[in-house]
Amino acid sequence: MLALVSIICFYGTLASLMNCIFSQRVIPMGPPIIKEKVKQEACDEPSCPVASSRLTSGLLKIARLLEDGGVCGIPTDTVYALAASCKNPQAIEKIYNIKDRPAEKPICICISSVEQLVAARPPLSPLLWEFMRNVYPGGISCIVSKGDWLYRLGVGPAYDRVGTRDSIMIRVPDHTVTCHLCDITGPLAITSANPSGESDSTHHSMVINRLGHKIQGVLCDGDSNEVVASTVVNCLRIDEGVITIVREGCVPAIKVQQIFDRLKNSMI
Repeated sequence: MLALVSIICFYGTLASLMNCIFSQRVIPMGPPIIKEKVKQEACDEPSCPVASSRLTSGLLKIARLLEDGGVCGIPTDTVYALAASCKNPQAIEKIYNIKDRPAEKPICICISSVEQLVAARPPLSPLLWEFMRNVYPGGISCIVSKGDWLYRLGVGPAYDRVGTRDSIMIRVPDHTVTCHLCDITGPLAITSANPSGESDSTHHSMVINRLGHKIQGVLCDGDSNEVVASTVVNCLRIDEGVITIVREGCVPAIKVQQIFDRLKNSMI
């Protein structure tokens, strides 16, 4: 018995020494007899409620938070965005405080399809309709004239909180989850999910780490499809045959201009 115990002790000492020296299991050892329970640190807990974009329950959870007046981080077809329901103008005001966003910078609206615009009957020119049908859904935001049609679209309560006095920027993302969310909640006011002046958030963990302590939830969807935001196109003078690239984002300005020139020439 003494010899057996000595052999076991020698083997254990040798195995521990060799495994420690080579930083890997060179000599196999069995599982520990006494297992110590390691407590998860509080910092591992997310700082705000999170939901999976792959689960219907997750989508409904974020929709409820938005409809209750919360601000949530959501994925889009470009980078992550902060969203607030247009039914809750006060939530849109929260976005400015959360981001430290200058008050003079307008916030755009996000809808699920061009068909929603058609139902609202905005007085858009044939060329503008054709342009939007060619760029939506996708990583392009169009600035168009404001009007009473926004009330029919469902933006009524937030009319004065989105866009400028005379114009509104519209996004129709090429992202199934985001569009389903808009179908549930109605139009959403969105802006990039980052502190003002900082880089865009390209993963839900970035949203949580940067703004999780200020917002009511995050719809987790992993890596974003792009590393920059949408390309913004001013369409206010489109009837004069002119569009202006306000911000070049994921869609190159030259590609946007080529689409517009093709459509303009086809309608002459």
